[in-house]
Amino acid sequence: MPAEPIPTTLLGRTNLHVSKVCFGTSSLGDMLDTYGYGVDEGRARGTIRAIFSGPVNFLDTSRIYGFGRSEERIGDVIRERGRLPEGFVVSTKLDRDPETNRFDAAQARRSLEESLKALGLERIDILHLHDPEHADSLEGTVGPKGALPELFRMKEEGLVQAVGLAAGSVEIMMPLLLEWDFDVLITHNRFTLTNRNADAMIDFARSKGIAVLNAAPYAGGVLAKGSTAYPRYVYQEASEETLDPVRRIEAMCARHEVPPGAAALQFSMRDERIASTICGVSKPERVEQTIEWARWPIPEAMWEELASLPFSTDDPEANRQYDVR
Repeated sequence: MPAEPIPTTLLGRTNLHVSKVCFGTSSLGDMLDTYGYGVDEGRARGTIRAIFSGPVNFLDTSRIYGFGRSEERIGDVIRERGRLPEGFVVSTKLDRDPETNRFDAAQARRSLEESLKALGLERIDILHLHDPEHADSLEGTVGPKGALPELFRMKEEGLVQAVGLAAGSVEIMMPLLLEWDFDVLITHNRFTLTNRNADAMIDFARSKGIAVLNAAPYAGGVLAKGSTAYPRYVYQEASEETLDPVRRIEAMCARHEVPPGAAALQFSMRDERIASTICGVSKPERVEQTIEWARWPIPEAMWEELASLPFSTDDPEANRQYDVR
């Protein structure tokens, strides 16, 4: 009997049909300082091959992940195959200059040109303004000569099909979502089993017809790998107090014989406001595991128990030491 396919959905107001699971590829850029482990070229390429061979048709990357390594490795596999798989959707991001943090219109153009070259594509399906809060000047990034208006010009020129905003702080994102007509947004680490910081923003996006991509459902990996094996939360070493909510979830999942990763992923997938959930993968086995978790049967009684657990609404990255390596 064939396995149940991963559901697809129309992405907001676009004509792009995407799977409810999207694979994130930041770790494939060998970002040791962010994740606490490296990913060599062979492992990265094997992971990308597994993505392209599976039932998911959606991949997310960025120009700055690993200073270009993520896009380059994806592009190598695209060239190896001769083309993208039919119907596959690629999402990437405009990024600031990694040396100066300048993020003006000229830098946006360089970022797109470098992405197209690395990926070997003529146009991008979804292109996001990425992390404007880390630029040298937020006003310079979103002002008349900044990267943000340049992003919308790229769409007018047909280089990009859909434009998005991918940032961290909800306080940074909301004014931009109010002012600009984005097609899609990415929020990360802020709508999980342990945190709902982005909940009101997600409601707002839905009311405006902006498609929501929810990234990092595992809170940086701990809900996938386990609090004992990976005692980190949102990419940083975690205290016992920080890990306590994770361990309560793990105990509940153990009683129901459900992997915590499956619960964390499906918590996002089952929310009708979320178009697709971006799950980072760093090796081929994680691709297969993610698909298994997306299909894992979870009893309604467990969802009711999970709903009774407390969660934080604070920004989980308020004290994060940000590094793109």
